Amino acid sequence: MLYEAERGDISIAVVGDAMLSRRMQAFREPHFLKLVDLIRETDVSIANLEFLFHDYEHSWQWTHGTYTRSDPKNLKELKWMGFDGVFTANNHAFDFSEGGFLQTLEHLDNMDIPHAGGGIDLDHARAPAYIDSPNGRVALMSATSTYYEISRAGQGRPDFPGRPGVNVLRHKQVHHVPPDIYDALNKTKEGLGYAEQEANRAQFGFQGRHDALDPRSAMKFLDKEFRLGDDFKVETAANKEDMAGIGNWIRGAKQQSDWVVYGLHCHESGETGAYHGGSKTTPPDFLVEFAHWTLDQGCDVFAGHGPHFLRGIEIYNGKPIFYSLGNFIFQNESVAWVPPGGYNNFGLDYENTPGDFFTARSDSGKRGFPADPVFWQSVVAVCDYKSKVLKDVKLYPIDMGFGRPIPQRGRPVLAEGQVAHDILTWLQTMSEPFGTEINIDGNVGTIHL
Repeated sequence: MLYEAERGDISIAVVGDAMLSRRMQAFREPHFLKLVDLIRETDVSIANLEFLFHDYEHSWQWTHGTYTRSDPKNLKELKWMGFDGVFTANNHAFDFSEGGFLQTLEHLDNMDIPHAGGGIDLDHARAPAYIDSPNGRVALMSATSTYYEISRAGQGRPDFPGRPGVNVLRHKQVHHVPPDIYDALNKTKEGLGYAEQEANRAQFGFQGRHDALDPRSAMKFLDKEFRLGDDFKVETAANKEDMAGIGNWIRGAKQQSDWVVYGLHCHESGETGAYHGGSKTTPPDFLVEFAHWTLDQGCDVFAGHGPHFLRGIEIYNGKPIFYSLGNFIFQNESVAWVPPGGYNNFGLDYENTPGDFFTARSDSGKRGFPADPVFWQSVVAVCDYKSKVLKDVKLYPIDMGFGRPIPQRGRPVLAEGQVAHDILTWLQTMSEPFGTEINIDGNVGTIHL
């Protein structure tokens, strides 16, 4: 063979959300350094970068949760660990406005870290980034279904530039309700005057996609679509316009690379309810639809992330789908500065500092992320290919220090013993509905094909 890439042998590692606010190179625990070696030894390693890197040059926007920001120098830590590229489409992209996001992309370029999912317009946000490895060229692409409208990248015109932002996958949501609830919603809509407002909008030509609904069986109320049904049910479907545009770029990337990895940031779940009990751990219909579709278009790996905990794994036509890889680095409590809006959410004032903010947010670790180990346990997934065919997926459990104090927790190390067993058995359970069998041997899980 003339080129190594002709063999079709490659190892691709994918991990979840990298919320990096501190240095990595200072630490020397053996199970941390082994993790770093694992990432470096794969041909290509990819993470979802859910933090912004800038020096507060731009204003902040209102957001839920953490106003993500890290020192741009910390991007060196990702390179030191062995990461070759990152996804950038997620709901925190505009925490510090358009400027903060574009500044982050500029720092990534300066550090020579390929990134996909955002850009100066919609085409740049949809376009792939490329990683050249000895065993082949890998295209990475990404989108987010969880977003603020202000962050959605827009298409330009010949006479007007596009809008900077992230590649968004919109989805339609339909709420099915029984007859008594449907009648009550209809009465409420009439009583509050929303039906009259809709009629006025239609009169002036503002037609929405719900305006043609038959009111006997379907309605739009408070920007939600409701349909008459026998019971309560929520159905979702990926936006076909977004899929068409994304598909064009996938097919183009396939022509210019040996491998394509697609990442989707998705907080939405199949059902509402508690994290435990199998509801929020269920991927929504549109996520399953989109994951299958990207692989049908030619992608080789689908890497989901967003809800900050592990969801199941599916092998679809010989290709892996990770519905959520959870967290990888979870240092969202170590950001240096918090805008006024963050303090206001918890009744704090000018005499308070970021330490007070993060303590108040979790009630000293009693609620939210610090209160549940599910957010602090995840895996590094390594996909091994031989002759262009997926041979196996190895799952290396990682522990991010649940229950430790803020200055310690959030940094991943290879999990061992009971923690490793708990992570892998959780993933076994989550993957059973997809017919995926995970074999556990010591501290490593394997999916054999």
